[in-house]
Amino acid sequence: MDYVFNAWYVAGWSSEFGQQLCSREMLEQHLVMFRDSKGQVVALEDRCPHRQLPLSHGKRIGDQIQCGYHGLTFDCSGRCVRVPGADNIPKTAYVDDYLVQEAHGIVWVWMGDKTLADTKDVFSLPQMNDPNWCTHHGGALHLKANYLNVAENLVDPAHVSFVHPTTLGSEASEDIGINTETDGEVITVWRWIKNASPIGFFREVGGFSANVDRWHYYHLHLPCTAVIDFGSAVVARNLQEHERDQGVRVFAVHLLTPVRAGYTIDRWVHIRNIAIDDETLSDRMDELFKIAFAEDKAILEAIEEAENRPQKRRPIRIAIDRGPIVFRRRIQALIDAELNSH
Repeated sequence: MDYVFNAWYVAGWSSEFGQQLCSREMLEQHLVMFRDSKGQVVALEDRCPHRQLPLSHGKRIGDQIQCGYHGLTFDCSGRCVRVPGADNIPKTAYVDDYLVQEAHGIVWVWMGDKTLADTKDVFSLPQMNDPNWCTHHGGALHLKANYLNVAENLVDPAHVSFVHPTTLGSEASEDIGINTETDGEVITVWRWIKNASPIGFFREVGGFSANVDRWHYYHLHLPCTAVIDFGSAVVARNLQEHERDQGVRVFAVHLLTPVRAGYTIDRWVHIRNIAIDDETLSDRMDELFKIAFAEDKAILEAIEEAENRPQKRRPIRIAIDRGPIVFRRRIQALIDAELNSH
């Protein structure tokens, strides 16, 4: 399985978890989740160790889950506390429990070795805590595509001109070179498009009509969280790299959850520095993003189908692929390290 288990993954928005049992699949693992009486989200293995019925088909009794088949009951730690009709509880009567963290209205689950978990590694951006910025939960894009391909798309500004010609890109950027930085923990790919017509997104969001300088910075945090920092400013301002806050600046945060080999959920958040109290603008940006992300979905799902067909030769690599190549190598190194530690 091509997954990094020792990492925090998004199970959903905080608003999705209440007192009712709900099931989640992540990294081909099935979880049952609910909020306990203290308001904390609990995540357990969704499979009774007796006859394998998912516990999500049972019922909650206080802070315990009763299996819907023979009534075996489990507490929040996964320990079996009751076997109806039996005085002794087998030592093997338990389910795995998972560490959960909740931040910025997002629920994260640690899917690997609990002794290696660090809450400091739960993803965050400084702007999420800054009152001068608006953080808005968007939607959840369900893709019939491998998460590695989805993540590659999110460290690849070169595709924007061709996949999003009327939304997030234009032909003006087709031949603009890209820069790649792979020395740090985060893979970053970026470029500026100088003195060009504003793209469709910023015509609406920023109100630009005359030519602008615009930028795209793609930051990929392993294993699969991406931040796209993009924006525009009037040409006369001649903004420099460190002055991007002076333009209309937006962060599109993509929180990928690998569900299984050919299925990924991309939950996204946008953060902006304009009209921070305008919910109408938030809704309009949601609409624009949905149009653009549907364009990505069509491409990525077509790639998934093509990759699953017999191939005559290996795919070629070109100059723009440095970021994705480094990403694949680092993911494989993390997977190998986990396998070798067992």
